[in-house]
Amino acid sequence: MTDNPFLAPSALPYQLPPFAEIRDEHYRPALDQGMAAQLAEIGRITGNPEPAGFENTVVALERSGALLTRVLVVFDNQSSAHTNDAVQELDAEYRPKLAAHDDAIHLDQALFARIDEVHRNRAELGLDAESLRLLERLHQRFVRAGARLSGAEQRRLRELNAELASASATFQQQLHAANAAGALLVTDAEQLAGLSEGEIEAAAAGARERGEEGYALTLMNFTNQPLLAKLADRGLRRRLLDSALARGLSTNGPLAARMAALRAERAALLGYPSHAAYTVADQTAGTVEAVSELLAKLVAPSVANAERELARLAQAAEADGVTDFGAHDVAYYAERVRRTEYEVDTAELRPYYELERVLRDGVFHAAQLAYGLAFTERLDLAGYHPDTRVFEVFEEDGTPLGLFLADFFARPSKRGGAWMDELVSQSGLLDRRAVVFNNLNITKPAPGRPALLSLDEVRTLFHEFGHALHGLLSDVRYPSLAGTRVPRDFVEFPSQVNEMWSTWPEVQARYARHYQTGEPLPTELLDRLEEAENFGQGLRMVEVLAATLLDWAWHTRSADQETVQDVEEFEARVLKEAGLALPAMPPRYRTGYFAHLFVGGYGAGYYSYLWSEVLDADTVEWFQGNGRPVRESGESFRRDLLSRGDSVSAMDAFRAVLGRDPQVGPLLARRGLAQD
Repeated sequence: MTDNPFLAPSALPYQLPPFAEIRDEHYRPALDQGMAAQLAEIGRITGNPEPAGFENTVVALERSGALLTRVLVVFDNQSSAHTNDAVQELDAEYRPKLAAHDDAIHLDQALFARIDEVHRNRAELGLDAESLRLLERLHQRFVRAGARLSGAEQRRLRELNAELASASATFQQQLHAANAAGALLVTDAEQLAGLSEGEIEAAAAGARERGEEGYALTLMNFTNQPLLAKLADRGLRRRLLDSALARGLSTNGPLAARMAALRAERAALLGYPSHAAYTVADQTAGTVEAVSELLAKLVAPSVANAERELARLAQAAEADGVTDFGAHDVAYYAERVRRTEYEVDTAELRPYYELERVLRDGVFHAAQLAYGLAFTERLDLAGYHPDTRVFEVFEEDGTPLGLFLADFFARPSKRGGAWMDELVSQSGLLDRRAVVFNNLNITKPAPGRPALLSLDEVRTLFHEFGHALHGLLSDVRYPSLAGTRVPRDFVEFPSQVNEMWSTWPEVQARYARHYQTGEPLPTELLDRLEEAENFGQGLRMVEVLAATLLDWAWHTRSADQETVQDVEEFEARVLKEAGLALPAMPPRYRTGYFAHLFVGGYGAGYYSYLWSEVLDADTVEWFQGNGRPVRESGESFRRDLLSRGDSVSAMDAFRAVLGRDPQVGPLLARRGLAQD
């Protein structure tokens, strides 16, 4: 296919993919040619008659796979953000092929022999610090991928990787179908009491998109749906929560159990007692014991807080005659308590959080305040969907830095949740600047209506942009070390730090303004909001801890344990043994829709949100109390951490900023937990 846009580098600014030219039929030939081209490049490395050296082996490998990378970044994004039947079929077909391709590289004995030789001679090569880091990380990656296994062991490893890749694609497709099937169709508008006019209009639009009459309440990809806080109809609340909890149980539940067993077998093959042990060995946590110790410290005080908060909610429900208080009532009465005891109605906040203003006067302004960045929308550049917007990013002196793509609205073709990824990674070696994107799932307003955000959506916007900054501000030579290619339990740290700007007084004063009058969010409401935010910390912590410990239980299983047959029983037993079996507070994710674990690469890594929050809370306290101007602190954070990617040890980068190891005290204080 001579007109395939993937076959040559994009001529657009920053090598932005030419989305207007890309069609579904371009993927297959580009994927096939991309894999073949990279294997040919590997063949030239291994066939080089010259002795193995850093340039002809390590740097040559860094340069390989350009075509495959160009197509994969676009294909992966479309399969998540704007999928269709053809893309899903290709995803199911090519995940095992891509896993086999990855194995063909990492299990190539001739290639590893050259890398191993360079690694043995590293002290004599006079490498600079970043080049030495690349060599060490590359060698470690090959060893962890099985380069030192015997022939029979490698054959089994290939089988495991292929089956896991296929299962991951199936999990995502089944979850997409389960989310769609789980949407509730409401025909009686009176059942929607409690929702705003805009939310009702959005639900009607959602039903029309599905070819139905009435109102569609679509599912977000976590347990406690935002509408539970608003719907006055208890029966509808129960149906909505039940639908969320049941997603994927019959299809993805057994598949997840199979994937956990396969991962355990793979870990054993590679010399580890469990998948969790294999995973954390390459993370900042280092050991299963270190993670387990952190989680154990948090359970008891979090449950105690949650039980106190649940008692208050049940008491509020009793005033309405509710004697069978349940999980479907929690969010509703939490909102009631905030209104009555703290005089905060979260619906009252939405008019002050208009998307465009939050983006420009909040998110972008904070980036200017801390890092000197400026943003200009490029209406001449097309994204991958009509809702996608493209912004060019500039340094303080006007130097071009990269592109930021924003895709904020939910749609049936997009998976749930929010995420960041790259279309082009920064690299001095390849003379590339970053092109990054954020995907969110904000309900799209009816035509002519503003997009008014919840407080959680505001935080998510700042959070995901923190990931985007990590990619945009990368300043390394080698693409394998760029941006967010850091340990999984460190990658959430910069994004969680970026959430602080949502409540930073100078930033909040600019963006938190009424969309009709321009009036700022009243100071007294801000004060009440801060008090109200402290209420519910126990519930939120238990929700996340429960999901974290489900992940940990799935992935600390050894290869000699039988595959779990009853997923519901397994979940119930894990939560009971952990002391987290609170019927009124289910986990943030259950197994059937825990895409982080079985699609997104967070298997045995969901703890990273809490692990990173230790670093985050400590760093936020440093920003607030170090006595320096914000711009000076931001420059330090950028120079010593955000720009470094994986070119230095993650914890060395942290120490370079704060001058010491992290302390857990700020996290415990933030979460309202007593310190031992």
